Amino acid sequence: MGRVVMLVIGVLLGLFVLFNFVLPLLVGLIKLALIVGVVALLVFVAVFVLGKHSRSQ
Repeated sequence: MGRVVMLVIGVLLGLFVLFNFVLPLLVGLIKLALIVGVVALLVFVAVFVLGKHSRSQ
């Protein structure tokens, strides 16, 4: 009986840690990666356009 109670408590604690710490951390990392990717894409496009513009003159 004690093993079953400890198993249930362990599962509940694991779910608590998963939903309160791990998933928000992963969502935050994905948001950060998307923001950095968009900024890098904008910089790449700006450099590409300026490079083509200065080469054509």
